[in-house]
Amino acid sequence: QSSSLQDQLDSAGFEGLNPDEVANLNNLDEYIESLYEDIPEKVRGTAFILQLARNPDNMEEIVQNETVLGALARVLREDSKKSTELATNIVYTFFCFSSFSDFHGIISHHKIGAMCMQILDHEIRRYDTWQEELEQKNKADILFILQKDYEKSYKKFVNLSKKQDQLLRVTVYLLLNLSEDTKVEAKMINKKIVYLLMKILNRDNSDLLILVVSFLKKLSIFVENKNEMAETEIIEKISHLIPNQNEDLLNITLRLLLNLSFDTELRSKAVKNGLVPKLVALIDNEIQCIVVLCILYHISMDDRYKSMFTYTDCIPLIMKMLLETKGERLPLELVALAVNLAANKRNAQLICEGSGLRLLMKRAFKFKDPLLLKMARNISQHDGPTKQQFVPFIADLANAIKTFSDEEFVVEAVGILGNIAVRGLDYAQLLTKYDMLSYIKSKLQPGSAEDDLVLEVIILIGTVCADDSCAALLAEEDVPQILIDLLN
Repeated sequence: QSSSLQDQLDSAGFEGLNPDEVANLNNLDEYIESLYEDIPEKVRGTAFILQLARNPDNMEEIVQNETVLGALARVLREDSKKSTELATNIVYTFFCFSSFSDFHGIISHHKIGAMCMQILDHEIRRYDTWQEELEQKNKADILFILQKDYEKSYKKFVNLSKKQDQLLRVTVYLLLNLSEDTKVEAKMINKKIVYLLMKILNRDNSDLLILVVSFLKKLSIFVENKNEMAETEIIEKISHLIPNQNEDLLNITLRLLLNLSFDTELRSKAVKNGLVPKLVALIDNEIQCIVVLCILYHISMDDRYKSMFTYTDCIPLIMKMLLETKGERLPLELVALAVNLAANKRNAQLICEGSGLRLLMKRAFKFKDPLLLKMARNISQHDGPTKQQFVPFIADLANAIKTFSDEEFVVEAVGILGNIAVRGLDYAQLLTKYDMLSYIKSKLQPGSAEDDLVLEVIILIGTVCADDSCAALLAEEDVPQILIDLLN
């Protein structure tokens, strides 16, 4: 981002100079002298100094000149409100130095960070005043009075905003660079940096918004900052940025939203602001896919919102990715979302439509993927026609339970068998033909298996006991006594 900002600086030229004017390090004293003249001369002088500072090779020599940075800091303190161009040139100059941590001490010595905070506050107030004045002129225009006056004011407002955007961009970026020192960041927080950044979110300059959202993302990892953002309606203010034609702005906004989505109330606000369908539409965007899946995963953790996915294209997209991903392991973010969504009955029905479940089970067994089987287990817990679809897989599941070494996979397989309570199913055949009875007894011996597997085995016993012949078979094998011993 730093290089692109400086590229834009190159293409924009330097405020106060003609395109063919080039700064010379030997004339530095002359440029410093211009800082004691009137505003136009100060703008020219600072433009030359900025041109020099943009070249890293000149920085050491500029720093060694004891007068120049002090003079720039003085002019910024005294005249920044008099000329946007002047303030922009000076802040840009210090921004060039802020790109290198070695110069942060010098910037701090001249109190540039504090002045930049004041500039942000002042410029935001100015913008609010411009908007109010324009709104008043607009009301007059609606009444067919002073129409030309409004058009003239609007053009002036647009021009002023463009100049101000450039100043705000470099000011925010400088502060962002300085905030790598946590003590400096804490000072900024005390001086209401979160509030100021939130105020700038209503602007429409993408380059400025990338910096503002980047800064908010950095700050959002601290709960106090996150709470302040929540109080000032952060979700409502970033919702309009999703989706976005600017991929960089979209990505950093999604990453901020991911940080915020750890908070239950902010997740709820994201849903209420219509972000679920917007996020689902971004799943097949390769650049944004992973962060989008992470946010949707967080939303899907709440049972209230699982059903919302039914009314989007989420299930077909997720299934397509699950079944078409090449290689043994699926992205964790993808499977985690799928596991959560399968816990909703309507979502489970959508997953099973056509040959969905068959293909899912085929992949799970092919790659021995315990997470895909966990997804299938969630599907198997729902009453209705989905349970029936698991009957053809009983033999595969029983075989996997006895032969697979991956205990996570086995736990899920036993869990599925325990969920298949289907009328008319021959459970006795399950116990005898597939020799599940000896397996059940072996896993109930103290210390023979982990607690989560023992629990699933007990649930399976409860399921097969619904069949009278199975209950008798288990009783003959002294399983009730083994269960009593387990309780003791």
